[in-house]
Amino acid sequence: MKNNYKWPRILVALAALLLAGAIFLPIWQIQLSAPQYPEGLVLKIFANGLAGNVDVINGLNHYIGMQTLHSEDFIEFTLLPFLIGGLVLFGLIAAYISKKGVYYIYIAVFLLFAIISMVDFYRWEYNYGHSLDPNAAIQVPGMSYQPPLIGYKQLLNFGAYSIPDVGGWLFIVAGVLLVAAYIIILQPKWLRRNKSKVSITVLMLCLLQSCASGPQPINYGSDACDFCKMRIVDKKFAAEWVTEKGKVYRFDDLHCLASFRKNEGSSGNAYVNAFAGSQELNKAVDLFYIKSDALKTPMNGKVAAFTNEAAANEFATNNGGRRLSWQQIEKEMIR
Repeated sequence: MKNNYKWPRILVALAALLLAGAIFLPIWQIQLSAPQYPEGLVLKIFANGLAGNVDVINGLNHYIGMQTLHSEDFIEFTLLPFLIGGLVLFGLIAAYISKKGVYYIYIAVFLLFAIISMVDFYRWEYNYGHSLDPNAAIQVPGMSYQPPLIGYKQLLNFGAYSIPDVGGWLFIVAGVLLVAAYIIILQPKWLRRNKSKVSITVLMLCLLQSCASGPQPINYGSDACDFCKMRIVDKKFAAEWVTEKGKVYRFDDLHCLASFRKNEGSSGNAYVNAFAGSQELNKAVDLFYIKSDALKTPMNGKVAAFTNEAAANEFATNNGGRRLSWQQIEKEMIR
């Protein structure tokens, strides 16, 4: 082999092997949360079919006139295992041949497959959310129920999260590896001079894809509290709960977070806005809390968080408040 691209060969072969896992693991998931389903509902999308709470979701869809979901109705579930298998085989062949032109073709085919897949997924979601039975028991004029392509969307009293599952993350990491292979092939001289920097960058990108999600920005004035459904307006008392799976719930008051946690019960981390200063979300266990009747919070929780212990003590002294740790907050308000 005259053109021996060592690192592109390794990266392309690794990307192909990661794609093999996507044949057997769930690629995407749509999570639904509502007060009447505290543990949530989930629809998992595999290469060859659907799984999760399919029957429950179909039962709910019947009332609002949405189509029921059946794996056999989608030709994609017949084709996808073979298409992904073809990508795996093509990637391994490309790594074995190790020629620039073959690498470029493989990367182009991978990108084309990813684009067509997302367009097809959007088309399915659009038809699913807009083709409604005119004789449905529940009808809301002008309402459609299209789930988000990716991210969060409120659908009546349900919050819908559309995010990659394990197989989807394998696709994303494979894409990062192929981009790295492309850069190595395209700019070999520059890379030889900056080899260590590129290696660290690729490693960090892969690590970022695998890390647990943290808090997400709150759109004040438009985002609704996931417990009381009121608009979140006051930054001083906003909070979030991020589950281990990365699902984010937003609240306008610690009282709402506490009430939600009593019912929801999933493990994760709480993040709370500071009462003073930059008013950014901080990890709840790192803050100092004051409970005082002088605090006029959105849902009467009467608790504010401070990043500085001295500032918390001063506020308590001046406003007749009581100092609490996060552990005490959990004991008094959540459990």
